Amino acid sequence: MEIPPMKQMGYDRAIVVFSPEGRMYQVEYARKAVEKATTSVGVVFSGGVVLAATRSIQKLLVPDSIEKISKIDNHIGSASCGILADCRVLIDYARVRCQVNRITYGEPIEIGALVRDISDRKQRFTQLGGIRPFGVSLLIAGMNANGHLYETDPSGTIRQWRAHAVGRGAKEARKVLIDEYKDDLSKEKALDVALRALKTGEKKLAARAVEVGIVEGGAFSVMERPQVKEAVKRFV
Repeated sequence: MEIPPMKQMGYDRAIVVFSPEGRMYQVEYARKAVEKATTSVGVVFSGGVVLAATRSIQKLLVPDSIEKISKIDNHIGSASCGILADCRVLIDYARVRCQVNRITYGEPIEIGALVRDISDRKQRFTQLGGIRPFGVSLLIAGMNANGHLYETDPSGTIRQWRAHAVGRGAKEARKVLIDEYKDDLSKEKALDVALRALKTGEKKLAARAVEVGIVEGGAFSVMERPQVKEAVKRFV
């Protein structure tokens, strides 16, 4: 039976109500916010993970005021994609969870536990009336014995990847990742693959718009601007 337009609008506006097709429109709209954001890429290599992301840069904007690659804990970092205000709130939440774990148990949090905690919070925001889902996907990279790359989407779904891309250029970037990814990549090769995927997804790659983070040897660090500029040179 066809649904009258006014009734369909009710399913569109209420996060706690499923449509007759079993869809949650507010979650789908949140995913659209991710799909329209600048591209982020993650690639696992032998000994760690590379995260690379682009940000929207305007002529008078101070680039460092926009953060797409974030350090969450000493051994965990993330690449954000979507509404950056939502990203900031989730990153702050994740940092608190890491510190609580360290104070409570005297050890760094296990990356899988942190990803589940973040995803549980996202999922709760799909079940409460009067609020909206987080319009953000996070690529979360960390170390246990090996490097791990996880994705959490606006619904709270968790996926683990060897290489992945999210954002407006994700479809094109994933083709590069599928073609070029191999097990046991070196860090340098993983960085090349990530930047090539980023360039393919975004068409243009300006050094001042690119951020890179690397998890290696149990530590996460954000690549310095001169190093990023040198790495991006090969793809401009």
